[in-house]
Amino acid sequence: MKWEGREESSNVDDRRGRSQGLMVGGGGIVVAIVALIFGLDPGQFLDQRGGRGGPEEEKQAKFCKVIFHDTEVIWEEQFQRMGKKYQKPTLVLFSGHTQTGCGAADAGIGPFYCPADTSVCLDLSFFKVLDEELGAPGEFARAYVIAHEVGHHVQRLLGYSARVDEARRGPKVEANHMSVRLELQADYLAGVWAHHAQKKFNFLEKGDVESAMNAAAKIGDDHLQQQGRGRVQPDTFTHGTSRQRQRWFMVGYKTGDVKRAAELFRLGYGQL
Repeated sequence: MKWEGREESSNVDDRRGRSQGLMVGGGGIVVAIVALIFGLDPGQFLDQRGGRGGPEEEKQAKFCKVIFHDTEVIWEEQFQRMGKKYQKPTLVLFSGHTQTGCGAADAGIGPFYCPADTSVCLDLSFFKVLDEELGAPGEFARAYVIAHEVGHHVQRLLGYSARVDEARRGPKVEANHMSVRLELQADYLAGVWAHHAQKKFNFLEKGDVESAMNAAAKIGDDHLQQQGRGRVQPDTFTHGTSRQRQRWFMVGYKTGDVKRAAELFRLGYGQL
């Protein structure tokens, strides 16, 4: 993936190395699920000592800032085409644990979007989990994760998140179904971003799309449950199956059509 030397986002709150109160909160997408499945402490996967790492971590931080800027450019353009104004989120980089408008959070919950302060929060040690624990290496796999979380911000601006928040006050199964729709739509929006970003920045290289597809497969609910429990319970899904996550990312990537995101809430649940 070609990204070095390109513009970085200025909407970054780099908190690495700061001391913050440690609690578990927020809404991560991967690490907490994996840890709970295996009956483990999420913190054991990640270095929660705080502080900044060496040159490799700084390279990862720069990578995140460049990709985040790419999302700003693309979503500004897409919102302009819809006659809307894109309100940029903030990228929060932290070490071990941090405070957000959604409460306190630690590295164990993985990357997450906090709507209360419109921030995408990320501990860079998650990339090690993605590479080594989940078996999803590659820079574009990392970019997919960032774009997915930005996708949640886009959903909030377009009004989809509010529908899911309402459903979460209802029956558990229906709430889970709506959560799956929201997560698959964030995958779709990540694909839409990749479609337009490739046209604008021409940053993809051989194997990049495959690395994102592999990441999508490794964080599917069915894959995680099968790996952790040895059985799959569809009624407990909250993010979608591996096949679904791959499918909707690729539909977004191939079409680049923001309007088709509405399909995730129009189709019958069995059609996803």
